[in-house]
Amino acid sequence: MQRIRPAAAADAALNLNIFSSPYGSQSTSPYQPAPYPPSPGGSLPGADKKIPAAICAILLGSFGVHKFILGYTVEGLIMLGVTVLTCGIGGLITGIIGLVEGVMYLTKPDQEFVATYVQGRRGWF
Repeated sequence: MQRIRPAAAADAALNLNIFSSPYGSQSTSPYQPAPYPPSPGGSLPGADKKIPAAICAILLGSFGVHKFILGYTVEGLIMLGVTVLTCGIGGLITGIIGLVEGVMYLTKPDQEFVATYVQGRRGWF
C-alpha cells in the first residue's frame, strides 16, 4: 500500500492550479497576478510635466503659466490676458481656476494625467 504525503498532494494541487466548487466541478483559479508598476526609467512620456504644471498652477495660476508648460498657448494667453487687462481683478478668478487645476493635476495618477492633458489635449478642467 502506497502512502501519499499530504505535502506532496498539496503541491500537486497547486501545480494544477484548480480548485473544486461547492457543486463538485473543477475550474481554473480566478487569481491573476497584479501587473508590475512601470519602472522609474520607463515612465510615461509627458508625465514629467505633471509636477511642474501643478506647482505653477497653484502658485502662478492667475498668469496661466501651467497652461504654457502643458503646451496650451491659447488657454495660457486667455488667463494672462484676463489678469493683465483687468489690472489684477480678474486674477482672483483665474487664480482660483489655477488652484483647482493644480490640485486636479496632483490627484490624478500619471496614466490618467497623460491620457487627459497630454494626449487628450483637454485645456480646461
